[in-house]
Amino acid sequence: MKKRFKLIDLDCANCAAKMEDAIRKLDGVHDATVSFMTQKLTIDADDHRFEEIMDQVERVIRKVEPDCSVQR
Repeated sequence: MKKRFKLIDLDCANCAAKMEDAIRKLDGVHDATVSFMTQKLTIDADDHRFEEIMDQVERVIRKVEPDCSVQR
């Protein structure tokens, strides 16, 4: 399943790159893109575990940039 989400308070392009790399390494994620310019996260992950994966994605995002959040 491929979905796009708005990121709130993503402040730096370097952080976006770190988030993207970390999200791609999560189990069940096929591909992920974090765009600093558009403030969007595009993720392609397993359908049956999508909500669980998104919980992990949110933890990764907060670890890299604590003020950033995902608008679901």
